Amino acid sequence: MSPSPSAATSVVADLLLWAFFGAGLAAALGAGAVLDGTQQDVATIAGSAVALVNGTRLARKPGISAFLARSGTLWFLFLFNGGAATATYFALDGVKGTATAAATGLVALGAAGGIVARRRRLAHPQALPTTTSCL
Repeated sequence: MSPSPSAATSVVADLLLWAFFGAGLAAALGAGAVLDGTQQDVATIAGSAVALVNGTRLARKPGISAFLARSGTLWFLFLFNGGAATATYFALDGVKGTATAAATGLVALGAAGGIVARRRRLAHPQALPTTTSCL
């Protein structure tokens, strides 16, 4: 039995998302080894944007979304990125240190928000919605 065309399209789309995500990361991280000056800045920013857009789309996939919603994953992201933000703030000077610490700190805050939201959902299960009608 051969796979359906929609399944093949989905596999190709997933492969392209992962490929663009990896290429964006490679461009953002490797631009300093190949380029200088303004070209390096443009390649780093463009690579970061490509990785961010494709990473966001990948995070919405059901398997990855379920993994990112797990309590252990959220705690790891919170603690690791909080520590990394603190370390980069003190280790790097100037704007680079501040920007890196801010970006990593935002990830830690996002994970903390996920932890709080998960605890609220577990503490207060949602009641069945009630409908009211106006006559």
